Amino acid sequence: MIPSRSVKTPPSALAPFVRSDAQGDVLAHVLLHPDREFSIADVQRATGTAAAVAHREVTRLLDAGVLTDRTVGRSRMVRVNPDYPLLRPLTELVTATYGPVPVLKDVLRGIDGVREAYIFGSWAARRAGEAGPTPRDVDVLVVGSAPRAALADAARAAEQWLSREVNISRVSAAEWDEGTAPFVRTVRSRPLTAVVPEEV
Repeated sequence: MIPSRSVKTPPSALAPFVRSDAQGDVLAHVLLHPDREFSIADVQRATGTAAAVAHREVTRLLDAGVLTDRTVGRSRMVRVNPDYPLLRPLTELVTATYGPVPVLKDVLRGIDGVREAYIFGSWAARRAGEAGPTPRDVDVLVVGSAPRAALADAARAAEQWLSREVNISRVSAAEWDEGTAPFVRTVRSRPLTAVVPEEV
């Protein structure tokens, strides 16, 4: 299991206008699902942030008017505020920078044979804090036996959502577990961002 990120949040290397990766992850999760309501616990689980971080970021977004909330029983439910005046440009910026993980979770969900999925390459490097230019594409590795046609459809759907090229490669579970193939060794030697199973 990948541990939740701690309360200390490092600065973002993906987007200089976002204070931290935790803030970017929370923004992406809620902005890319504008018709859904979330509890703070939902946000924490989906983004892999610590509970205190999720609460802090949601509170800041509520104070800024990006989100609205209501109480249901003992739960505080939040959702995107459709009347927030900067909603469209904010959504476009966040989708382009922090959108790949939630988008890929959505497009890969329900495809049989996806045991694991990771983002690698320049996007994962920026997500890991390596300095560099904004990634122009998103490289994805699927581990398992998912049909290539289904993965191609998923890549096209992600491209439409993210407005950038999405490249999905596939290796078998045996190849990934053995870790001896040159491509697998190269991918494993560089930063990876987990998509499936979710990073929690």
